Amino acid sequence: MENLKRQIKELIVSALELEDIKPEDIVDSDPIFGAGLGLDSIDALELGVALKKKFGVKFSAENADNKKHFASVNALAAYIAAETAGGKQS
Repeated sequence: MENLKRQIKELIVSALELEDIKPEDIVDSDPIFGAGLGLDSIDALELGVALKKKFGVKFSAENADNKKHFASVNALAAYIAAETAGGKQS
């Protein structure tokens, strides 16, 4: 799981071109959006596309759980691990 979290942090920094933040600066439990990294809805779309490309997981605009999945690096890692372990992609 730690390797997955590291990959997610690296993806956040590279996909969103965050120049002032390094992957190691991101705290696993901190919010990704708003007060956390200060990302916005456009960043969420870009990150969702990058996560789909790298890990094969999908996010639907109609899914009410998206906010929960994108809450933190921990939440994203748990979602990706669950989706990829079961071979299920929703």
